Amino acid sequence: MANIDVLNLSGGKVGTFELADEVFGAVNEDLLYEAVTHYRAAQRQGTHATKNRKLVSGAGKKLWKQKGTGRARVGSIRSPLWRHGGTVHGPQPRSYDYQFPRKKLLGALRSALAAKAADGKLTVVEDFNLPEIKTANFRKALNALKVARTALIVESANAPSEKLYMSARNLKDVELVSGTEVHPYHLLRYEHAVFSREAIQKLQDTLKKTASRRARAGETSEAAQ
Repeated sequence: MANIDVLNLSGGKVGTFELADEVFGAVNEDLLYEAVTHYRAAQRQGTHATKNRKLVSGAGKKLWKQKGTGRARVGSIRSPLWRHGGTVHGPQPRSYDYQFPRKKLLGALRSALAAKAADGKLTVVEDFNLPEIKTANFRKALNALKVARTALIVESANAPSEKLYMSARNLKDVELVSGTEVHPYHLLRYEHAVFSREAIQKLQDTLKKTASRRARAGETSEAAQ
């Protein structure tokens, strides 16, 4: 197993955290692509709509008699063949969401974490206990952690404080999520991922339980050697 330093908000090392091989192992790019495609599809509003012949304005009266005029027969001015008539087979409100297996989602989350760790863009801090609500101080803390650009802040589900939320919400390109809400899309969207020790521990435990038997067996055999 690999280890990663645990830092405080001043950038100083206060301990280490052990990264499980079955979680921070190989990166499956195909699985990441599927997870991101599903996430973005579910985010689509799907509110586009066109008017069919039932919705466009115009009377329903037959314009002229069926026979004897020498003109083509017509039943309604709202016909799609006419100018200002209804649209045929146009887009209608719909949901673009679709079922995505939970095992594949968790596998993609493992791959996203592994990619972040391999790129050196994963940071673990002891906690996010801030003395006061001040955005400038939190920005200084991120600078001390060498997080200069976009960042995803992940805190434990039962730990996010008002001070952290209020201090981080106005920072550009910084998003705060709980450990139960983190998605592979979030990890790939932001350059850095900053986890609290509690958040990364709970997430790792969950992902270890759902790892494949082959991965757990490999981990057990390596530990025995």
